[in-house]
Amino acid sequence: MGKLVESVASMVKKERCVVTFLQEEVVDAGQYRLHIVGTDKFKTNSIIIQLKRKLTGEDITIRALLPYVLQSGTENLPSAKQIRSYLDELYGASLTVDLSKKGEHHVITFQLDVANETFLSVQPHLFQKAFALLTDILLHPKTSSQNKLDEEIVSKEKRALKQRIQAIFDDKMRYANKRLIEEMCENEPYQQHVYGRLEKVDELTADQLYRYYERVIREDELDIYVVGVVKSNQVQQIVRNTLRFPFERKNGDQTADLRHIDVISEKETFEEQHVQQGKLHIGYRTYTTFKDDDYYALLLMNGIFGGFSHSKLFVNVREKESLAYYASSRLDSHKGLMFVMSGIEPANYAKTVAIIKEQMAKMKHGDFNDEEISQTKTMMKNQWLETIDNPRGIVEILYHQVIANCKRRIDEIIRGIDVVTREQIVDVAKKVKLDTIYFLKGKGAQSV
Repeated sequence: MGKLVESVASMVKKERCVVTFLQEEVVDAGQYRLHIVGTDKFKTNSIIIQLKRKLTGEDITIRALLPYVLQSGTENLPSAKQIRSYLDELYGASLTVDLSKKGEHHVITFQLDVANETFLSVQPHLFQKAFALLTDILLHPKTSSQNKLDEEIVSKEKRALKQRIQAIFDDKMRYANKRLIEEMCENEPYQQHVYGRLEKVDELTADQLYRYYERVIREDELDIYVVGVVKSNQVQQIVRNTLRFPFERKNGDQTADLRHIDVISEKETFEEQHVQQGKLHIGYRTYTTFKDDDYYALLLMNGIFGGFSHSKLFVNVREKESLAYYASSRLDSHKGLMFVMSGIEPANYAKTVAIIKEQMAKMKHGDFNDEEISQTKTMMKNQWLETIDNPRGIVEILYHQVIANCKRRIDEIIRGIDVVTREQIVDVAKKVKLDTIYFLKGKGAQSV
């Protein structure tokens, strides 16, 4: 009990300072948007570049390959080893790339974390050098000839991409989630996996990749985030002087049109593989997204239903009935979907599905108590506040606003969660429809 009080007190203390902590200045420079978040919370300055494009099946595999090729060599530093060596010279700076799917958008992320110069005895212009390196990676990649990215790097990264895709098949929880989405969103862009399709990788060539790279630089929606102890005018000047695009560019709108699909009937799909434990994944359509008025109620509904260790799924499916090794739910707030994930014995399939459906029915009928609401609000607020304990988390929250074209500051989210009522939770639950049940089971296993 003492730890809970201490945790809540800590959260309240965070909540009071959060408004001043996340002060974002946005500069629309035409070719890009620059977001500056000044904070002395970290001993590093972080530069995070987000490249957003509408999700399509035609180019998702080549897009998944591109950032890994770009980070492996530039004109000035033509190998990954030389890039790593230069990062060491920048007082141990770190570079990461990532791919994500946010609603029906495919997002490439480059992040470079570099020491904050105010904590060093010398002032070696670290931020300027770090941004110049990131610019070189983005705009001056190593090429083997005109209009062709380096053949050796492309071949190496194609092998690595195939390994990443294969790793999904080997991780049965990730595989089941992928298959659920493929079945549930069969005719929607969201069906595509963030890494693309294995059978397409070998077809990609260095000159195709360069042509696609040109499209990215010309057309992708580009947001640059700088988080740390920085001066706005200096950052703007460095970015303006360094970021010189090799192609004509305009920061176009890459916002995908969201279509809510009505559920006509529930789909049920079974698949057999050599697995020890069955993977039961269920997809719901919520018809609520980040920008909607009932978004906060959806967060609470998901939290009570399956988001935390006190949730109905965890308590009833795992603890009371001992049917599942794990049972939880999560949201895609930009697509309006909710996913239930559980690991069960095939013989428990029918009973587990029935209990999961029963828990959702309880949500729709308001069969949850005030303590569940209060505990979920506390844990939900803590979850959001913990997100801003690192630069990437801050940018994730701020970038939600770009994806949804909707301003929701962290302090507004905390207040929004606080004022959600029981009636609002019930109302948002009533909108939720079960779309697809996917079950991966062992060869010859009987599901009853």
